[in-house]
Amino acid sequence: MKQAVGGEETVAVMPELQRLRDSIDNIDAALIHMLAERFKCTQAVGALKARYDLPPADPKREAEQIRRLRSLAEAARLDPEFAEKFLNFIIGEVIRHHRAIAAAPLDRVE
Repeated sequence: MKQAVGGEETVAVMPELQRLRDSIDNIDAALIHMLAERFKCTQAVGALKARYDLPPADPKREAEQIRRLRSLAEAARLDPEFAEKFLNFIIGEVIRHHRAIAAAPLDRVE
């Protein structure tokens, strides 16, 4: 493996490096927008659960989602352990939001 520490090798690799970084930046932007949409939906779920006095967490649904996402990750050749950690982080945030919504005065829950 050739190391590009300076000179011609570095200059030659810069356009490719920038192209890849631009793609990463676009993907990161898409992820942020997708997460924002996801959290809009989960906020609505939280409001619905609060309105009908349902618990913030749904362990059965969470386990089903983890199994489903692990399977999708394997099919996509993404480390299923990473996918599970990522989903668990999101689930934790959603439950935190649901608890906050449930603790809010009823006139604030839509």
